[in-house]
Amino acid sequence: MIPMIQIEKKVIDNPYILTGIRIMGILLALVTGGIFLTFTGHPPLAIYQTMMEGAFGSAYGVNETIVKMIPLLLAALGISIAFRMKLWNIGGEGQIYVGAIAASGVALKFGDLPSYLLLPLMLMAGFIGGALWALVPAISRALWKTNETITTLMMNYVGILWVDYLVFGPWKDPKSFNFPITPAFSDAAVLPTFGKSRVHMGILIGLLLAGIIYILINKTVWGYEIRVAGENSEAARYAGIGVTRNIILALCISGGIAGIAGMTEVAGITHRLQSNFSPGYGYSAIIIAWLARLNPIAAIVVSFLFGGLLVGGYAVQTSGLPASTALMLQGLILFFILGGEFFTQYKVTIRKKETQGKEIRVHGLSSSN
Repeated sequence: MIPMIQIEKKVIDNPYILTGIRIMGILLALVTGGIFLTFTGHPPLAIYQTMMEGAFGSAYGVNETIVKMIPLLLAALGISIAFRMKLWNIGGEGQIYVGAIAASGVALKFGDLPSYLLLPLMLMAGFIGGALWALVPAISRALWKTNETITTLMMNYVGILWVDYLVFGPWKDPKSFNFPITPAFSDAAVLPTFGKSRVHMGILIGLLLAGIIYILINKTVWGYEIRVAGENSEAARYAGIGVTRNIILALCISGGIAGIAGMTEVAGITHRLQSNFSPGYGYSAIIIAWLARLNPIAAIVVSFLFGGLLVGGYAVQTSGLPASTALMLQGLILFFILGGEFFTQYKVTIRKKETQGKEIRVHGLSSSN
């Protein structure tokens, strides 16, 4: 008897079960992270308390959490559009970088324009930059069924290195003492902030886009088309839905919104283009989109919590831990959530298969197994 693992498709539509699985994934991630912290000689409860206080225990912490929330929310909104159509856009990070390049180019070239013209131009440039960066994997996926997971992921590295080329080369600030940065943007190219905090107008852009995307996905014909095409592309084609067109459109819009995230970072925070300005926002956005179940409104809350996780990661550095502790927790959360998602969609059974005897002849002698 040979044991065989059989995976069968199943569907769980109960929202309470799905939400419970995600909450359980977060709890398991915290427990696993706590075990790791214990083995490194750090009390997990004290570390988690420090992270919470650093992110939400003061006005400054909340403001910084919102600052981190802005690019996370925008990138998650973009990624969720592609995910709705079962297009696995893993290229949010590269699209953020290219959107920042496009917006920075406008800011450096047309810095003399008034802000009411310059900022919308930068916003449009950021969107177009991210959309064009997603266009290459979109076309290859739509026409030749190339795996978009691989192509979008590989293009991340190209986008990141393109920024390095610009800030070390043609766009380098001659007054930067050899630091890899561009000249500072003009005041007209800087997003306004709220009071004396670093929270900028990008938060309003994110909230507005969340509302628009919710309406597009749930209340329009196009939203219905990408949902149907995501569930069954052959049925969508039979119903007259342009699947090829929607693949390209969904991925380009997805990349364009991620590009806006790059624009808000350079216009709202760094005020210039610089190397490594994103600490992995595009990758964190994947986790946020899954936790929010691709719901744009829920993504607002999840982005805020993940922004707090990043800020809390910086707070624990006073305890001797690196800020990457927060990234470790993000990875654990993604691991357990994806594991939970697998068991909500598939049933794994182990069955035994009988082996049939085979006759073997060697030098005229016969035997059977």
